[in-house]
Parts: sequence; C-alpha cells; structure tokens
Amino acid sequence: MRLKSLALALSTAGLLATIPAASASAAGPWPSEEPWPPGNCQQGTFCAWPNWAPVNTGPTETPSLVTTGPWTGSAPTKTFYNYTTANVELEYHHTWQDDSTVITHCATPRGNIFYLQVIVTKVNWHGSC
Repeated sequence: MRLKSLALALSTAGLLATIPAASASAAGPWPSEEPWPPGNCQQGTFCAWPNWAPVNTGPTETPSLVTTGPWTGSAPTKTFYNYTTANVELEYHHTWQDDSTVITHCATPRGNIFYLQVIVTKVNWHGSC
C-alpha cells in the first residue's frame, strides 16, 4: 500500500514539474508581488490617489492624478503607483504646523504610500533620479 501511495505521489510530482510556469509578463512585470498593486491604474501611466488603498488589493477609487508624461498641478496623494518602466520624479508639498515643505521624491516603477497627506504638484520622467 505504501509503495502504491509513493508511486502515485512521484507521478503527480513529475506531472506538475512538466507543466510550464505562468509567464510573469502575462500579468505585467510586478503587480502580483506588490504589497500595493496598481488597482485601477492602467499600464503605462503614473497614478495617485487621495486615500490609502487596502494592502494587496490596490485602489479602486478615482485617482486624483493620472499622467503618461510630465505634469504640473495639485493632487492630494496618500497612495501612488508608477505603472511605467521609467523612474518618475515627484515634487510634493506637505504642510507642517506652521510652514510648508517642498520635497522631491524618486518613484521607481511599482507602488508606494505616503504616511501623511501630501499635495503632489509636479511629475517628471527620468532615466534615473
């Protein structure tokens, strides 16, 4: 009986080993491994949302910012996703108790969050930043 069970287990393992693995590029290069996946951000765009998205599901609300190139304006942001292959330089403002600070951040491809509400005012594409 044990020999029969062992043979069945080995044949199943052999069958699974011959099934080709799913291509990572089929679903995009990174969303499946992201703690903050792109949600409703389309590939080839940079998106920002005014609220935090639930971890592992990605945002579903309307983004406060969607761009495919350089942008200036004012977008409240807590969650962002760079769904491009380029680095994106963000300029954002955060108001501390009495003054406002302008900060520049390099957003590499993938998603991330700000722990405090910020106002993104400028987006530039860069090869490296």
